[in-house]
Amino acid sequence: MRILLIEDNPQLCVTISEYLAAEGFAIDFVHEGPVGEEMGLDPHYAAAILDLGLPGCSGLQVLINWRRAGISLPVIILTARNSWRERIEGIEAGADDYLGKPFHVQELVSRLRALLRRSYTKTQGKLKVGTLTLDESLRQAIIAPDHVISLTATEFKLLRCLMLNRNQVLSKETIFFHLYTVDADLDLDVIETHVMRLRKKIGEEWVRTVRGHGYQLQIPEQKR
Repeated sequence: MRILLIEDNPQLCVTISEYLAAEGFAIDFVHEGPVGEEMGLDPHYAAAILDLGLPGCSGLQVLINWRRAGISLPVIILTARNSWRERIEGIEAGADDYLGKPFHVQELVSRLRALLRRSYTKTQGKLKVGTLTLDESLRQAIIAPDHVISLTATEFKLLRCLMLNRNQVLSKETIFFHLYTVDADLDLDVIETHVMRLRKKIGEEWVRTVRGHGYQLQIPEQKR
């Protein structure tokens, strides 16, 4: 999944981005409020991590402008102003979660995962579609209690992307956007290769090809 990070501290941006990338997320980060607000209009972002103290336009105003424009992008607020008043302002403006500085990046990752589960699957714990379960901490696909499959980093990101968007047909471009950084020097055909490898591991029947449009996760019909 692709995450938008809007934070004016360059070093913190690098730290968060590197940590999230290692956890299987694709990250774009900017330092200014107006630029971040414009980027947040892109519907392909799965969530945003938003600092309140931004140059050009405060993070709180960015969030207010998004919600007024009907942008429902899930948002985690970061701020050093960790008082109850700022928390209330952020939540009332439309934030989904709140994390005060200083914080441990692992807590941010855990909150982000929980937010994505609530926002996209309405479930708690591991991602689950039909009899297929994705263990995010171990990066394993569980087909049955006795059938556990280890995934590569790319296979993990691809399966998570498909599971979180199970009701949508995802184009190659959309999948690429969620798997790689914007400067990745790769051809879109690499997505076909990743889909083929994932199918071999979890079963051909789980990933449906919609010709001319892309791919969709589907629950296989039960054999009689």
